[in-house]
Amino acid sequence: MKLGVIGVGNMGGAIIRGCITGGFDPADITVCGHHPDQLKEMADKLGISVSASAESLTAASDIILIAVKPANVAEVLYDIEPAFTEKKILVSIAAGRTIESLAASCGTARRIVRAMPNTPALVGSGMTALSRSEYVTDDDYRAVESIFSCIGLVQEVPEHLMDAVTGLSGSGPAYVYMFIEALADGGVLNGLPRKQAVELAAQTVLGSARMVLETGGHPGELKDAVCSPGGTTIEAVRELEACGFRSAVIEAVTAACEKSREL
Repeated sequence: MKLGVIGVGNMGGAIIRGCITGGFDPADITVCGHHPDQLKEMADKLGISVSASAESLTAASDIILIAVKPANVAEVLYDIEPAFTEKKILVSIAAGRTIESLAASCGTARRIVRAMPNTPALVGSGMTALSRSEYVTDDDYRAVESIFSCIGLVQEVPEHLMDAVTGLSGSGPAYVYMFIEALADGGVLNGLPRKQAVELAAQTVLGSARMVLETGGHPGELKDAVCSPGGTTIEAVRELEACGFRSAVIEAVTAACEKSREL
């Protein structure tokens, strides 16, 4: 399977490195983009190939991953259209770009997968949602899934839920970083050194997330297990509820979801 990646920013680079770590042959990966020096440095370091154009990359690849900003997707699709045959699979990680809009630019009867990864992919702990067009076979899907499995967990979702995914897991790391920062600020306010407070906060979030994933327990049940009657934690939870903590998070996800629909 030949993988071509158009755009090697943070996410494109993370996917490439994850694939190689996951067992992909670097010789089967080709990249192209607007920064020749960056591409050459990556190619020399990882053993991948650099293509002179998006069209030539498409001609030489089985799966073409578009990892550019949403505003640049139309230009890329125009460039690759002459080489994008029915046997090839197009994968886009651009927020707000629907399968229908992608197909309108490169042919309706095409194998197209829409992906929404998130930035923890940079450390191999991403969460990616995938939606596919009706022309994507199960074998096609598994091939795409194998790429994103190299950078974290993968779920398939109906495309009409992709905006919700964008608001939750796509944008979610930003909310979590804000929570970690605020948690650390609370520690600093009460006397902890900043560096120690950040490590305590980050590890607490990491461990709590693992508890949810590995135990399968409901977050509410796991929260209750920490709250002793009349104790410190339930007092803190009471304060969070009074400040509208959960409502604020819900509204943040909804706002990001609505913005995704507007893109």
